[in-house]
Amino acid sequence: MTFEDLKFETDEMGEHSFHIYDNHYGVSVVRGPYTYGGRKGLYELAVIHMPPGATESTLVYDTPITGDVVGYLTPEEVTDLMKQVSELPFRNETED
Repeated sequence: MTFEDLKFETDEMGEHSFHIYDNHYGVSVVRGPYTYGGRKGLYELAVIHMPPGATESTLVYDTPITGDVVGYLTPEEVTDLMKQVSELPFRNETED
């Protein structure tokens, strides 16, 4: 999956999309006037987790990829981070 495969929704806060991988991790990708880089047309990405059966995801800040959100990203950089998230090991369901 790449940036181009994301389906964005738009509202008054900007554009947003997310995707959950088989390892139960995922990405939340946003761009808007209040996101890191949004005013420059760049994207912000957060790593999220959604265990089986959950109806909502949670942000996670303890992955080797980042301990925070990552801003000022081009679509190519988003794709690179998406690949890294998809390759994370399964998360212990009790860690959230």
